[in-house]
Amino acid sequence: MSPFSPLSRRAFLSTVALNALLARDSGGAPKHHHAPKAKRVIYLYMSGGPSHLETFDYKPKLDKLDGQPMPESFTKGQPIAQLQGAKLKVQGHLTKFKQHGKSGQWISDFLPYHAKFADDIAIVRSMVTDQINHDPAHTMMNTGTAISGRPSMGSWITYGLGSECEDLPGFVVMTSFAGRNPQPISQRMWGNGFLPGRFQGVEFNSTGDPVYYLRNPAGVSGAQQRALVDAVGELDRHRNATVKNPEVETRVQQYEMAFKMQASVPDLMDISKEPKDVLDLYGAKPGDGSFASNCLTARRLAERGVRFIQLYHRDWDHHGDLVKYMGVCCGATDRATWAILTDLKRRDMLKDTLIVWGGEFGRTPMFQGKGGPGRDHHIKGFSMWLAGGGVKGGIGYGGTDELGYASVDNVVHVRDLHATILHLLGLDHQKLSVKYQGLDMRLTGVEQARVVKDVLV
Repeated sequence: MSPFSPLSRRAFLSTVALNALLARDSGGAPKHHHAPKAKRVIYLYMSGGPSHLETFDYKPKLDKLDGQPMPESFTKGQPIAQLQGAKLKVQGHLTKFKQHGKSGQWISDFLPYHAKFADDIAIVRSMVTDQINHDPAHTMMNTGTAISGRPSMGSWITYGLGSECEDLPGFVVMTSFAGRNPQPISQRMWGNGFLPGRFQGVEFNSTGDPVYYLRNPAGVSGAQQRALVDAVGELDRHRNATVKNPEVETRVQQYEMAFKMQASVPDLMDISKEPKDVLDLYGAKPGDGSFASNCLTARRLAERGVRFIQLYHRDWDHHGDLVKYMGVCCGATDRATWAILTDLKRRDMLKDTLIVWGGEFGRTPMFQGKGGPGRDHHIKGFSMWLAGGGVKGGIGYGGTDELGYASVDNVVHVRDLHATILHLLGLDHQKLSVKYQGLDMRLTGVEQARVVKDVLV
């Protein structure tokens, strides 16, 4: 065979790729581009699109124009999900707002526990995204693009930095639900895309067995399982000496991780071992599958060195009966969110743990009625907040117009959020790239993205 034949060239390139990936994931020091402020991320993902106009974005004029026609100057030619062709009326705030903390942050009465940590968070009130329906908007928020099959943020981060934990995945996902509409979350939101499979997020169940097939079958001892894992791994390595496929080594490492998880995960997920005062702090009950229990588990994951922890809470999609179901969702999440910040602070972990709170988009300033008053999907302006490692507390950044329709001051795109998160972890979003299909692929894509430095310490 000629040394320049396609087959030998393919084998050579596969070997180079395998060696590069193994070098990156060899368990050594993280590959920081600059000094990090945060070691890990806990992303509190409010799935469905919480209304910024009932949480963090107070607009007095919205109440003054309540019930009046929405000025066409705001909406003409603009994308609206389900209100196309409807007579658009202004919907005033459906709750009261007050200023809280020494910083005077405006926070709604739906979030009384958020009011307790107003001075710890940086509220970004000028978010925008490109996608107006849930699935593509989730994909955009998680992967930086609406194109399916790209690596998720957690996968990029664990690819770049690895994990500080040997017996748990570097990227863990948990979900919870409270309300009426448990919209599904596609697994590709924590997928690895074109990155090796070992960087994908691993979903832990909130109830029942935390991971499927974690327990050995009846009659199979730990020693027998160890011998099986070793034998399969050796066979795979022997085969890979010939085929040089990077995913073979991924498979070997996944077998090894699964074996280690058999011992580590049951103990991790048993929050009943926590002191009563800690359970009471969160309002968590072992085995209830709640957001509160997931938050407590997230703290336990963070303590063990898991790099990226993402908690999805579903049913923030309030097209109608917004007051009732905002009460349900905030009731399920508000206290636990305060608890995890409080708990991390007590353990001196908040200083190097980045907390992110928010959904895939916001809601319209216009009325939508299915049952009681509600709001439609909205991409032109919404709110999120950050806290912890490297983030200034007690500040608001950016702003929407007088009706909360469009971000007009210091606009922050989803890509800017991603660039900022990477920056806090010591990663340069322009340098964290992988060659794929002839392109240098990045979480922030080829479009311009900026680090939002004004919210950083």
